[in-house]
Amino acid sequence: MSSDIHERARRLIDALHVEGLAAPEREWLEAHLSECEACRVRARANEQALQALRSNTVAIDPGLVSSTQARVRLQARELRENQIRLRILWISCGLSWLMGTVTAPLLWQAMAWLGRHFQLSPSIWITAFAMCWVAPATVVGALVAWRQSHTNAENGTEAWERRI
Repeated sequence: MSSDIHERARRLIDALHVEGLAAPEREWLEAHLSECEACRVRARANEQALQALRSNTVAIDPGLVSSTQARVRLQARELRENQIRLRILWISCGLSWLMGTVTAPLLWQAMAWLGRHFQLSPSIWITAFAMCWVAPATVVGALVAWRQSHTNAENGTEAWERRI
């Protein structure tokens, strides 16, 4: 038999108890194990090792368990809050896009009028229009980036303090 077949069998044996196998892979592995003694020995050795690991008990300090549970709850709450913030951000982006689309013709007309009234060249008032169009998104993007970097800096400091 090819070594590729045995390598595939080894990968499937290792994945069997960790990830699980799809029905066709499981059937192929069972058929291969019925024919191959070396792979059958490996599968038995894996099973014995897993049984030995499962039979070990580990004593854990109740304080560690409760502090871990508290941190997991805190992390879950922070994730929910972040999801709410992201949802609000997406809604705000959608409304901003909608308002920008609705007001763009009005802004264009206003800039054209200002250009005619003050006798500005088209390149100046068109540039002013573009800046008015881009400025709100740029400011909001900068604020979001600043807030994210500020939050990351705080989290990095807290993580460092926890290590000490």
